[in-house]
Amino acid sequence: MTDNCGALPAQLAESELFGHERGEFTGADRRRIGRFEQADRGTIFLDEVGDLPLEVQVKLLRVLQEGEIERVGGAGPQPVDVRVVAATHRDLEALVEAGRFREDLYWRLNVVPIIVPSLRERRQDIPELARYFLVRYGARVGASPTLSPLAVEALLNHTWPGNVRELENIVER
Repeated sequence: MTDNCGALPAQLAESELFGHERGEFTGADRRRIGRFEQADRGTIFLDEVGDLPLEVQVKLLRVLQEGEIERVGGAGPQPVDVRVVAATHRDLEALVEAGRFREDLYWRLNVVPIIVPSLRERRQDIPELARYFLVRYGARVGASPTLSPLAVEALLNHTWPGNVRELENIVER
């Protein structure tokens, strides 16, 4: 189960992640099971967790500490057994210092940190990634394109502000 926290409007994030009861707000014409309940006994990937509103961070902390969620308008807690994998492009420590990310949630999420350096910091990966994308997109159109040495040099000299997604888009184009 995957959810991009940055793509969720603040007012819908709680309902999307934890669910809601019928009639709890305008448009809630039926009970909705949230992402955490859907991921019960599995894993949920929270992409861009640094973008979650503070009021939703409190509820996420409860899931991590107590292993339970409460639907919007729910009568009580629901137990869930969910492994949480979270990612963000933001500096969570700086957000904690600025008061925009809960420190207790930061420490709950920061169990096994994995830092992935930007593409410009691992230029040796660029040719192999580009070849991978060429094969992938070439197969879609029945072609087997290759990279010339000049093309590889151009890729290596680019600054890649968009990281791997930018490289993929360029190769697809």
